[in-house]
Parts: sequence; C-alpha cells; structure tokens
Amino acid sequence: MTRWNPTDYNPDDFANRRHIGPSPVEMTDMLKAVGADSLDALIEQTVPQAIRQDQPLSWAALSEAGLLARMEEVAKKNRVMTSLIGQGYYGTVTPPAIQRNIFENPAWYTAYTPYQPEIAQGRLEALLNYQTMVADLTGLPVANASLLDEATAAAEAMAMARRQAKSSADAFFVAHDLHPQTISVIETRAAPLGIRIIKGSIDDLVPDQVFGAIFQYPGTYGHIRDLTPEIEVLHEAKALAVVATDLLALCLLKEPGAMGADIAVGSSQRFGVPMGYGGPHAAFMSCTDALKRAMPGRIVGVSVDSSGNQAYRLSLQTREQHIRREKATSNVCTAQALLAVMASFYAVFHGPVGLRAIAQRVHLNAVTVADALRAAGADVAPDAFFDTITVKVGVGQAGILAAAQQRGINLRKVGRDRVGISVDETTDASVVARLMNAFGITDLASAADNPTIPDDLLRDSDYLTHPVFHMNRAESEMMRYMRRLSDRDLALDRAMIPLGSCTMKLNAAAEMMPITWPEFGALHPFAPRDQAAGYAEAIADLDAKLCEITGYDAFSMQPNSGAQGEYAGLLTIQAYHRANGDDQRDVCLIPMSAHGTNPASAQMCGMKVVVVKSAPNGDIDLEDFAEKAATAGDKLAAVMITYPSTHGVFEDTVRDVCKITHDHGGQVYIDGANMNALVGLVKPGEIGGDVSHLNLHKTFAIPHGGGGPGMGPIGVKAHLAPHLPGDPREDDSGAVSAAPFGSASILLISWAYCLMMGGEGLTQATRVAILNANYIASRLGGAYPILFMGNRGRVAHECILDTRPFAEHGVTVDDIAKRLIDNGFHAPTMSWPVAGTLMVEPTESETKAEIDRFITALLAIRDEITEVAEGRIAAEDSPLRHAPHTVEDLVAEWDRPYSREQGCFPAGSFRVDKYWPPVGRVDNAYGDRNLICTCPPLDSYAEAAE
Repeated sequence: MTRWNPTDYNPDDFANRRHIGPSPVEMTDMLKAVGADSLDALIEQTVPQAIRQDQPLSWAALSEAGLLARMEEVAKKNRVMTSLIGQGYYGTVTPPAIQRNIFENPAWYTAYTPYQPEIAQGRLEALLNYQTMVADLTGLPVANASLLDEATAAAEAMAMARRQAKSSADAFFVAHDLHPQTISVIETRAAPLGIRIIKGSIDDLVPDQVFGAIFQYPGTYGHIRDLTPEIEVLHEAKALAVVATDLLALCLLKEPGAMGADIAVGSSQRFGVPMGYGGPHAAFMSCTDALKRAMPGRIVGVSVDSSGNQAYRLSLQTREQHIRREKATSNVCTAQALLAVMASFYAVFHGPVGLRAIAQRVHLNAVTVADALRAAGADVAPDAFFDTITVKVGVGQAGILAAAQQRGINLRKVGRDRVGISVDETTDASVVARLMNAFGITDLASAADNPTIPDDLLRDSDYLTHPVFHMNRAESEMMRYMRRLSDRDLALDRAMIPLGSCTMKLNAAAEMMPITWPEFGALHPFAPRDQAAGYAEAIADLDAKLCEITGYDAFSMQPNSGAQGEYAGLLTIQAYHRANGDDQRDVCLIPMSAHGTNPASAQMCGMKVVVVKSAPNGDIDLEDFAEKAATAGDKLAAVMITYPSTHGVFEDTVRDVCKITHDHGGQVYIDGANMNALVGLVKPGEIGGDVSHLNLHKTFAIPHGGGGPGMGPIGVKAHLAPHLPGDPREDDSGAVSAAPFGSASILLISWAYCLMMGGEGLTQATRVAILNANYIASRLGGAYPILFMGNRGRVAHECILDTRPFAEHGVTVDDIAKRLIDNGFHAPTMSWPVAGTLMVEPTESETKAEIDRFITALLAIRDEITEVAEGRIAAEDSPLRHAPHTVEDLVAEWDRPYSREQGCFPAGSFRVDKYWPPVGRVDNAYGDRNLICTCPPLDSYAEAAE
C-alpha cells in the first residue's frame, strides 16, 4: 500500500482557494440548509433561464505569481519620465511611512464609507484633519471631506453658485487660464442645465452678465494676481466667485478667503498622492459659512456620544444626494476618502513649517529655471509666478519638446510657439541641469534665493495651527498615530461587512501591489501616449474582458465613480438622441426600487424623471411602466433599471421592460451596481441594455477606501459608441472627469482581479455570492421576515430583512445595527431601499464560519427583541438601546438590568480579539444643531472627557 495519495488540490488556484470563501465541503452543507441539490440547481431556481448567457467566459486564470510576472512585463512598457507638464498634476514624494501604513494597509483601504460613525472614528478624524487643512489653506471656514477630482469639483461649484447667487443671470464666467480639462468638464455639466458659459480673459469679465465666475490661481500658465477687485465687483452684481487653486501654492500665496472668494476648489494630489496616470486623487471644496448647507459632498462634523464624549460623524447627511432622488442638486456619491486621508497625513507629517519649506523650494527652483532662461535671452512669462512658467520658442517648439524628452523630461506644449514648465517637489539640481541642457544652456548660475512673488501676494496669515499638525514628527510617533486611528475602525480586515448593494468583497494583496509601483504611479495623465504603452495594453485588455462579460461593444473608462458613470451613460444617450434629431426626448422612467443616484443623475442631465410603481412582490409594475412609456411617447429618452433589482431579486419581466422602451424609441440604462449577481451568468447588453455603468469598486474588487476611490466605466452597444466621453483637454468633448481614463491606476486592480479569477472563476464567484445570500435568507427567514423573494422563492446576491414589525415594541432598525457592533460586525445597509429594513449582501468572499458568526449574532439579537416584546425588559433598558458598548461601559459602575457579559460579549463576538468601539452611540441631532467641521481645540476634548 503506497503512502503517495494524489491530490487534485491546486494551491495556486486563486479563485477557489483565495477569493471564494466557502470550501467545496462547506458549500455542500450550505446547499442542504438552502434546500438545493446542487449549486447548479440553485442557480437554475434563481436566475431566469430566458436571460442566461449561452457561452462561458473565455479566458484562463493566472496564479498570483503569474499575475505579478505579467504585471511586471506590462509595467516595463511604460516609460517613467520626469513630467514637468503641470496642468494640475505634479510629481510628489509619498513619505514611506504613509505609503506603508495608509496606502498599502487594508485597515485603511478596505473600510467602508463612515455611515456607522461609532466604528469609523479613526478615518473620520483623519478626514476632519483633511477638512481643517483645506479650510486653513484656502482661508474659508468650511470644507468637505473630498470630491472626485478638480474638474468635477469646479463643475459642482458652478452648480452651487447658480443655486445660491442672488443674480438672475443665466451665464457663468470661466477665465481662459483655467486648466483645459476643467473648462471641458464645466462645459459638459453646464449644457444640460441650461447654463451659458462665457470664456475670456479676467479683464473682460462683465459681472452683470453672470451669476458666478471661476478663476484659476495660480493660472494654468503660471500667472498669479490678486483677485480681490474682480471678486468685489462680482459681489456688487450679486454673483459668486469660485477660485480653483493649489494647496502647495497657498503655503506662500495670499489665500482665496482673504480675497473674498465664496468657494475654493482644487486637488490635493501633490500632497503625497502619486499621479497614477490620472488618479485617484482627492479634490477639495471649501466655502463661506453662509454657503455650508448648500455644499455638495460629505462633511465630517463633531458631535457627542451617549456618554457625552466627543465623537465624529458625517454631518448634514441629507446632503447625500441619493436620499433626495430627483430633487437632488448633485449626484455626488463616491468621494476620495483614502486619498484625502493620505493628503491629510502628508500635512500632519510635514506640518506648516515643512509645507512652507517645500513650497519655498519649489518656487525657488522655478525662479532658478526662469532666471537661467532669461539670461540666455529667452522670452519667459509671467513675471510673477509660483511654480509654472512658459517659454516662447517659436518654430523650435517641437525641437525643444523632443530635446527635453531625450533627457528624460516631459514639457507641456502651449499653443504653437511656447512650452510650459511646472517644477514640483521632486525637482532637484540634476533635473534643472537636464532641463537647461535641453535649451542648450550648460553654464548655470547659482540657485536663486529671491522669490518673484510680489509682496502684496505673499501670505501673511497662519495656517495649520491645530496641535495635530504640530506633533513630534519622529516616525515612531507618526506610525503610532496612524495605528491608533486605524484601531478605532472596523474594516474588512477585521470582519465581514455585509452591506447590501455595496459588495464588500476581498481586495486581494496581489491585486493591490502593482498600483504602488513607480512604473504605474509616476506617470502624468497627459504624458505622450508612447510613454504609456503598458497602461494602453492593460486598459485595452480590461476593456475587452468587460465587453465579453457584459455583452456591450465599447467602454469608456473615464467616469471616476459609479454616479459619474450613471451621468456619463445618460449624457451618451442624450447625445445619441440629438444626433438623430430627437431633441425633444427628455423623459426618463425610473422605478421606485432604483438606486437613489439614478434620479439624481437624470436631473443633472436635464431630464424629467417619471417614477414607475413597484408591484407588491417588489418587481417593476409592468402595467404602470407600459402606461407611462406610452404617455411619454416620442419624448421618452431612457429608462433606468437596476438588475437584479434593488430588492434583491431577478425579475422575469426585464426583457419586456427593455422591449417596451425600445418600441417607444427610448434607450435602456441598466445600472451595474448588482453585477456581482450577473458576471458569467447574464450579459446586460444581451437582454436589452443599451448602456450600463460598472462599479469596479464593488463587483471588480477595487477597495472602497473608507468612501472612495471608485470607478464607474460605462459599456455601450455599438450605436452609442460614437457618443462616449472624449478627451478632457478638448472643448465640447463631453468629458465627465479630468483625466482621459479617470482614476487610471486603480483600473489595474480590476484587471488583475479578472486575470487571476479567469472566466470560470468569475462565474463561480457569482454562483457562490448567490449561494451565500440564499444561505443567510434560509437560516434567518424564521427569525426575520425576508421582504422580497423571487418567483421561485430565491433571492439574488442579497436579501432584505424586514425589521419593521419590531418597531411596535420600541426596537428600531438603528438598535439592531448598533447592537451588531457589539458582535463585531458592520451593520448591513439600513433603511434602503425600504425604510426600517436591513439589506444583507455577504459576497462570495466570506467563509461559512464568518457567515455563521453573523447569523449567530442576528439570532441572538432576535432573542433580545423577543425579551422586549414579551415585556421581560423595556426597550430603553435593553442592551439593544444601550448598544454599542464600550470598554468604558465595561469598567464603569453597572446598574443595568442585563449582565455585563450579555452587554459586552454577546453571541458571535470574539473574546480575545473583540472589537471595542471607541465611542458609544453618536447623537446625530446634536451634531447637526452644533455644526463643527474643522478640528476642535484641545480644550474641547477635555470638556468632553469631563
């Protein structure tokens, strides 16, 4: 008898051994609980056969080692040059402590948006630091916790100015020296809103003609000027002033707030965030106190918890525009939290003295370059600048650009006879020498030591005065501060995050590694295309795979969030209708069950939203839909549906909805938020969809980063392809974000995911996601009503637990969500799409043990609800109402009618590795009444502690 027992176990099988949680044996046990004979049988019972794709996804999987070898091969095809192109993107140095402890740390990059503040105090503090940094540097009292990029932030500012200005004008002034990509995105946003854009020199501004104006400071070609006079005349005309600015420049230059600006926007990229061929980077917006309640995006504020201790939370949460649906003023959803956190730590790391020193060095290097060129007889402009100059080179432009490239430097082509030079933090003497050599200058004078910034433009106010920006910057102290903040949070590296519709799945380490490589991180988005051959190959292959997955014919990778994808998809539909002479098509049908950003996006596109009813089982009411489509007639532009539905079921009528829409000349937009239930099984482009966005930060494994980054590329059928967004550097391009491929560097994560999973692995992931959801529904169905089930009694990849019946006993959905924290879990999605419910999505990545722990926790909570319902304990005295329990509760005097054991160590919680929330239940109403959104002074911490 031989001891050699052959095994079919493949340790390099990433999909089945690393990404998918349950083992084959565990799946067998789960299928028994579900009541299905096999996984194939469960899928047959869940996904309508009429919509199933008939061909499997085609490509084979790579191992982790194979993937990294492929990535290295592709990375080498990119040529990393010293890019002095500027235009809003700059070389920067990411401190290694921040790269290792934030950017590469799953405690930070796997966290979810901080809607549950008790388990997000660390990232909320880091974002509050970000807001304080932005508010201080711009000189405006209120800042938000980040937007998508500078161009979209400028477009948001334009819309905000229109809503808030007292002027009745319909035009917005755009200074000609704004970055070209910003102008392009502003024009895209303005058109469907009926805003007229007036472009011109600042000196040509006619205030009475506009409701607002935007200026670049410093300008895209380097010019700096005091904008106080222009802002004053705008205010006299009841118009608002927006300043697009640069945080590093503001360490030396007079701040926009001191000039009277109403709104400031920009990018924090050069605060330690790699260029990444376009992103992701955190944009910022700050404003006057009078405008704070009109500002889009998220604002972190300061409140108190149930014990009166200071606690952070997202303030004014109704600004989350999906709640307001078609009454939304923006569709902002994804922020750039991870990148904002990086930028905030960069400011903490360097402090105001360090930032000023970096800014001074950058400026003096720019002066050194300008002086050397002028000494050689060159025509250099402007006279006053921060880091950017242009040089008139006449017909020698192409030669200078080529000579610089031969020396490893990219310069900016400006017009036909100039080149632009923007120095940055990474510019040193060797870069300056190579640059001068490209101009034929070999004898360099000594480095400049006299600034060219006029005295009246030098900043005279302090900034970053809060103690957090003055801590001891020894790396030991910084490392511990970052660790303390991450320890306050509950991220995917600690526990399952079962958020319905948000797909918090594994973000594998091998997928994340390449984005930190300089071959991908150090590329400027406007570098010559031949220097980005690696990116081109990766994006083209990802494009092809997504086309195969979805059944669409073309993709645009430009939208840098899911909401941006919705917006871009609807704009593409509009452009198609206009090209066909159907300008009258402006009605968008949206079911009640659709994602809230859907009506917000339609509103931003100037469409009229008509809401379609839901049938009692949660499906689209087909009769109501047909009636409203017929009423719209030749005005029907589009229908927006989510499939499987937001109620978590596969609707049998999806082909009927698509046919009715097409019969009336409309286009079908299928929201890709729930693609985790479709990949490998159903192609939206084959069941009637004309366009879909894909949330790569959900289905395709880009991590959520505590509230961003995200990517929302759109796939379209061939007839829509000519109308996709164009190059953002060009006018009338239809661009929706600042860079041609959006946040290009994180596309690598989704590409890596597809490569390691292979077509078969992706399909198995979908099947197991459906199994895990049905397992939860089967195990919990007796304790919590499952609100919607498909016609065959199955849910898709998520299920809705109906907790509304418990309200009659005084137990709220909030009580259950907060009690889950005691069990060591993030709550499921609360009160959406149905108020008072919990939507649960386990994903395919969770193991059976973790899912069982979650089920155990919810069953124990159900027992506590029963105790309340039977009158054994009052709701207000129960552990449900006191949740979450902190260490402070554990050690304090105990006078509650339940034991410490029950309160602090409920079923499902770990004992040794228990997660302890740093604060008790946060008082939302107090936070909104007392809006504080910059770092409070230290004495307030002491007061809260007392």
